[in-house]
Amino acid sequence: MIDRLNTIVRRVPTWVVYTVGLIPVPWFLFQAQTGGLGAEPIKALEKELGLLALQLLVAGLSITPARRYLRLNLIKFRRALGLLGFTYVSLHLLVWLVLDVGILSQIWADILKRPYITIGMAGFACLLPLAATSNNYSIRKLGAKWRKLHRLTYLAVVLGAVHFIWLVKGFQIEPLLYMAAILALLALRAVKRR
Repeated sequence: MIDRLNTIVRRVPTWVVYTVGLIPVPWFLFQAQTGGLGAEPIKALEKELGLLALQLLVAGLSITPARRYLRLNLIKFRRALGLLGFTYVSLHLLVWLVLDVGILSQIWADILKRPYITIGMAGFACLLPLAATSNNYSIRKLGAKWRKLHRLTYLAVVLGAVHFIWLVKGFQIEPLLYMAAILALLALRAVKRR
């Protein structure tokens, strides 16, 4: 069954993942225009974009364990998932910067004053070099250093989960489940290496 699934996956072009991955953008815009995002559409949009970004980054993180333990080879989609995750993190940040805060001095004050924003910005900073070097030219140019650089993914995803945990009000199980999934995926990688 896994071999058949791998054969099917090999036939799926990567542009399909990019296309399907970007479908939520016009949907969110439509929801925002028609009142589908509730009483606080900007906050809802921020949350939806951030959550989708985290889900895509976790999906990208799960590709190697899926290949090692299940023999399911989705490696050709890892770059697409990572870049889509970065896209949604950028949109999440853009909505916060432009629509939510909008005042430059207030943005810097919030980054310094609110730990969940500081952590979120640190995660975004980790993703910047990853997105910039997610191309064939950079892989060739950096060689073995490229793999070391892209280990920043682990830190970025953990920081994203911490950002989510600190962001929510009170004790909520959803962000803790994301953190547990991330730590489990990282543990699966570490166990195989040893």
